Amino acid sequence: MSQALISAITEMREEDARQITTQLLDGGADPLKILDSCKQAMDIIGDQFENGEAFIPELILAGEMIKSISEILKSHMTEEVVTHKLGKVVIGTVQGDIHNIAKDIVVFMLDINGFEVTDLGVDVSAEKFVEAVKETEATIVGLSGFLTTAYDPMKVTVAALKEAKADVKIMIGGGQVNERICVYTGADAYGQDAIAAVSLAKQWIGA
Repeated sequence: MSQALISAITEMREEDARQITTQLLDGGADPLKILDSCKQAMDIIGDQFENGEAFIPELILAGEMIKSISEILKSHMTEEVVTHKLGKVVIGTVQGDIHNIAKDIVVFMLDINGFEVTDLGVDVSAEKFVEAVKETEATIVGLSGFLTTAYDPMKVTVAALKEAKADVKIMIGGGQVNERICVYTGADAYGQDAIAAVSLAKQWIGA
């Protein structure tokens, strides 16, 4: 864990966060450990948002910072990148929620582990998920949501995919999502973090 990186992200010091990331990598730090620090920073910002101490602009900036850091990390993880695609995944933050930090980390991890990921972004309707699955022929869908108000849209999206007879496995994650919420939404599983999401995806395709 890098407290310096966590502080840079939570204090919205983008250039400092990039420099610290590069310094950590040059010093031999494990990219996955750096991602873990990003997740911890994300959790802090998420709590601040819930408590009214951070707002939408901060969430958007934090998301951009994570993307920037992810690009730096990707260049140092080339030996782990799978050249052929294992499977197709459609992912997005459900309707009514614009939280994207956790989703972006999951997208990054799925990508470097060999999955072809279609990222629908944030505030995505159930209909858009169904359309994307039909267009891409993806076999895995990831529904992200940080706010507790995301649980019902998750449930609606799962129902829409089932009604469309989409042959997909559905994982959910973000915020306070747990096994109880997984049962409530009707999803196949929930991922506690990006590593769990990758593990689930590989398990579902038999990799």
